Amino acid sequence: MPSARSEKKIMVMIEVVYSGSKKCTATHQEGVKLQTDAPKDIGGDASAFSPTDLVAAALASCILTTMGMFAERHGIDLSGSRVEIQKEMISDPMRRIGSLKTKVMLPGERVRGEMRKTLERVAETCPVHKTLHPDVKIPIEFAYE
Repeated sequence: MPSARSEKKIMVMIEVVYSGSKKCTATHQEGVKLQTDAPKDIGGDASAFSPTDLVAAALASCILTTMGMFAERHGIDLSGSRVEIQKEMISDPMRRIGSLKTKVMLPGERVRGEMRKTLERVAETCPVHKTLHPDVKIPIEFAYE
């Protein structure tokens, strides 16, 4: 049964071409390109982000973007905020991301009181966080500098 609220679908086309030697080139529909390479531990050169590195980068940038959008609507400037993310790979029962330890650093002088807890909840509801499989551990630490 369709919901009363119509869901707007947004589609983006990305083409990825394998160029050999464990490297790919991804091209966004707007023309932006990025390269990937396998990590050294599985035979790559590590000359670019690996596909799983991009997952970690996607989570970090999604957290900051989602928090930034919310903060802007409430008159708070989060410029200079940053995320450090540590990706841990596991191999049992198969090679995959096991955890993405995340530390979000926000300007303490601009984010005070209840807004801190609110922004922390916003971070945990970013689309990438909600998309990742529940087996991937994503502990998030917040620091106000």
